[in-house]
Amino acid sequence: MTQPQQEDMPLKDQSCVDIEKGHKALVIPTIESHLSQMPGWDVPLDYQTLVKTFSFKNYHQTVAFVNAITWVAHKEDHHPELCFGYNQCKVILTTHAIKGLSQNDFIMAAKIDALLD
Repeated sequence: MTQPQQEDMPLKDQSCVDIEKGHKALVIPTIESHLSQMPGWDVPLDYQTLVKTFSFKNYHQTVAFVNAITWVAHKEDHHPELCFGYNQCKVILTTHAIKGLSQNDFIMAAKIDALLD
């Protein structure tokens, strides 16, 4: 039996890959297609970042979520910007090497959402 290609798997089951400078960012139709499958995530008009704010009951839950994201980010070697306070955490994803969005950003977003499933 052959293994499925990574792009045939759900985003949360894929792995981030190295993206080098010169690689092109995702095109808008691909971004919109991924975004339609990711409730709560938003892409600002410049199409360079992927953003979502998560809400929690208290600081303990928020910090536990932040710690879980850092573990996934370390494992995937793709690190979001995190801004958090007492009961919320804003996650901002981008691929700095290409100054835009890559498949890695959507993989990380799916993995972050899966932390709360």
